[in-house]
Amino acid sequence: MSDVIRIVIADDERMVRTALRVILDAEPGLEVVGEAATGAEALSVVRSLRPDVVLMDVRMPEIDGIRATERILATVGGPPRIVVVTTFENDAYVYEALRAGAAGFLLKRAAAGELVQAVRLVARSEFLLYPSAVRNLAAAYGGRRAAMPPDWVARLTEREAEVLRLMAAGLTNAEIAGRLGVAAATAKTHVAAVLAKTGARHRTQAVIVAYESGFITPG
Repeated sequence: MSDVIRIVIADDERMVRTALRVILDAEPGLEVVGEAATGAEALSVVRSLRPDVVLMDVRMPEIDGIRATERILATVGGPPRIVVVTTFENDAYVYEALRAGAAGFLLKRAAAGELVQAVRLVARSEFLLYPSAVRNLAAAYGGRRAAMPPDWVARLTEREAEVLRLMAAGLTNAEIAGRLGVAAATAKTHVAAVLAKTGARHRTQAVIVAYESGFITPG
């Protein structure tokens, strides 16, 4: 990724797209390179422009944000980080988008500073956005856990299992390193191993998988 974070905004309301563009384009190192009014347009624009981050409304005509997220992640090589934008935090649509591979979510009423911070964090790929909210969503919409844990649980080392729990708590690589008394590079290696073994694209998806498997219990 270049020094400039390239962003696509997908929302069926022009005023929302304009407001987000004004906020983001005013920030150094951020550039809105494209917009889309539907999920189908979002897929086309992302394929064409290859942004680093997509702000994706979950409820759009033609193809909703969940399906658009799934298609982007399945068909675009080196896909962007997708942040779903929603009106309500405790929303089944948000949970489904996270399950589909969205890196996080953002409320439409979020302050400008929260928006900018969220974009920068997901672009860096190190943070889980709003870990307590993700836990609440998993508790509300995670469904029934499997009777038997998935194979990846047995493949985790004791240290990797500890790292996954710390990831779910929202700790950064540096914070994980400090908690475990290891070098930052070692913590990063453990995180990478957890992602590989859980089959997750990023921290958020790994945490969702951990909740759904019963490896971590919400609350």
